[in-house]
Amino acid sequence: MQSFHVILLLFIGYIVFTIDKKKEAFPVPVVLVLLGVCLSFIPFFQSIELTKDMIFDWFLPALLFISAYHFPFSQFKKQIGMILSLSTAGLLVMALLLAALIYIMAQPFVALSFLEALVMASILTPSDPVTVISILKQSSGEADLAYVVEGESMVNDGTSIVLFTVVAGVLANGDSFKLLSFFSEFFIVSLAGVLIGALFGWIVTKAVHLTHHRQYQIMLSIILAYGSFYCAEQLGVSGVLASVTAGLMLSRTFEKSEKEKHFRQSLDGFWDAVEPSILALLFLVIGIVATKYLSFEDSGLIVLIFVATLLIRYLVVAWTSLMKRSWRHQMTRQKKAVLTMAGIKGAMSVALLLSLEADLGGEHHHIISLTFGTILVSLCLQSILIYPLTKRINKPRR
Repeated sequence: MQSFHVILLLFIGYIVFTIDKKKEAFPVPVVLVLLGVCLSFIPFFQSIELTKDMIFDWFLPALLFISAYHFPFSQFKKQIGMILSLSTAGLLVMALLLAALIYIMAQPFVALSFLEALVMASILTPSDPVTVISILKQSSGEADLAYVVEGESMVNDGTSIVLFTVVAGVLANGDSFKLLSFFSEFFIVSLAGVLIGALFGWIVTKAVHLTHHRQYQIMLSIILAYGSFYCAEQLGVSGVLASVTAGLMLSRTFEKSEKEKHFRQSLDGFWDAVEPSILALLFLVIGIVATKYLSFEDSGLIVLIFVATLLIRYLVVAWTSLMKRSWRHQMTRQKKAVLTMAGIKGAMSVALLLSLEADLGGEHHHIISLTFGTILVSLCLQSILIYPLTKRINKPRR
């Protein structure tokens, strides 16, 4: 992607976000992706490519950090039970059930092994925190529900990466899947990522008091967002959870003391400009490269897989809500529907899909096409439908 491409895409993103400020419930991600699809037919943009490294190295650390440090730490503690249930055990159950359903549905259309279906399910289980947050901030009057969605979206990225890495490794290398080794690896990778993020967060919260210059404090936040991610990845543990934990550490510091108020204002001014810039580039480029992966021959199966993702997610949400009495009272049928629709596929799913393509080369092209198509359908339809669904919660009953 050339510098002139970046400038043009940022300008298009600026126009879309400007409209978003004037229109209620304007589906920014959908508009950006569809504009990207239109741009893909213009020769000037056809040389643009999107790789796993672009998403993981440049986009993801910043987006995860922004979501985490904006997240009130007190609400994270309050909703931690529901968040962890949905993003760990709930995600694993969802992946297994979805894989089984994909395997059964695919047989009349394409020869798909259960392992291939499980790889697809591991890509389709993480939800996109950026997409969800941008919509719920406008439409939801239920603060607790929004916090559950945000918290789950941040944490389940780490779970999905571990699951995908193990399953994709089995598919690519012909290794045997060992349940015990998977859970031990999941525990070590996740815990180590959290510890690294906490260490980076602690160091930066101490270092920020050594200077009163706002520009240096912003530099520290950049180091925290990307440094925690890269350090964890280099050590072979979860960079996603490291960035999320680092952001939550800052959020905790902001809540504990008024002394950091000026620091928060500086960070908001910087990262609030960075976030829409990254989102504009990311979703526009996803739309531009989408036409390379899509096949209209698979459209029927793609729709079936999309419906299956909603059905399985609803069942898992309903099952999770039964685990505690307080959750049973809190989670009405409408709220379960909103939580289900909030499981939108986005940047993380695309990154995992591109990683799979890099590992497998031209093999298993049907997995790439089916999964990318399902991601786009999820991103477009769920982003549009979640607003009216959320409004129904707040609508007074007669």
